[in-house]
Amino acid sequence: MGYEAIIVFILAGVVLVAGANFLSNLISPKSDNPQKQEPVECGIETIGPTWVQFKVGYYLFAILFLIFDIEVAFLVPWAVVFKEVGTVALIEILIFLIILGIGLLYAWKKRALRWE
Repeated sequence: MGYEAIIVFILAGVVLVAGANFLSNLISPKSDNPQKQEPVECGIETIGPTWVQFKVGYYLFAILFLIFDIEVAFLVPWAVVFKEVGTVALIEILIFLIILGIGLLYAWKKRALRWE
């Protein structure tokens, strides 16, 4: 199995995505109502400017949450098969946890975890 299979898979992916987008645009209902272009929040017209800057801290907090959420997604399957994989996997997961711990300490030092 050479590069032909990879090219076929890439082409199939591109064709399927492009086809789904084309079909969606073709059969979806369309409305040219100018009211659709107005910014609303929860069905209520907005008061004041609609482009408001958020603090970067909110995004940092969200990214840190995702990182540690993914950590759990890696640890649960590892814990299930721990007895079969042996000592090498224990060392690898300890390295993984140490790297995440260093990242947490860095975020703590940079005060990315403060909600202000």
